[in-house]
Amino acid sequence: MKYFSLLSLILIITLSSCSTVRVASDYDKQANFDTYKSFAFYKPGIDKAEISDLDKKRILRAIEADMTSKGFLKSNNPDMLVSIFTKTKENVNIYQNNFGWGYGWGWNPWFWGNGFNNTVTTTTEGTLYIDLIDASKKELVWQGMGSSALTKDVDKKQGKMNEIVAAILEKYPPQSN
Repeated sequence: MKYFSLLSLILIITLSSCSTVRVASDYDKQANFDTYKSFAFYKPGIDKAEISDLDKKRILRAIEADMTSKGFLKSNNPDMLVSIFTKTKENVNIYQNNFGWGYGWGWNPWFWGNGFNNTVTTTTEGTLYIDLIDASKKELVWQGMGSSALTKDVDKKQGKMNEIVAAILEKYPPQSN
């Protein structure tokens, strides 16, 4: 029974870790974040992001909704500019189950195969960077980064983008220690 409980615990931890967003942030300690009340998107920076225009729209919608919920106003004369860039990488996962039937290596008329069962899967991990730039100084004052496995299901993409953006912007404004 202990063996089954341990396996169940490992499975739950593994499954829950697959859906998380890993986040980090960095900021200028000299910046006064209380002075930023409005924002606009920094088009030159956003245009450089190497993702589809549809995914850019999803990300920008999520950022706008989150910033608005924090009390920021979208403005033509903003205090802060928001830019994004992205990176992706393919992860290859190999699961080896080396348990099989038979007497081991060699020929056995009652056994088909060598007892090795391998499963190979690939996942795409995306990293989104959100840059907050002081509009008057044109200086980066805050950067948040979030990494997560991406979905190819069109119906779930906006929800995944919302989750990633919310996790990143949860770190803004930075809390002083």
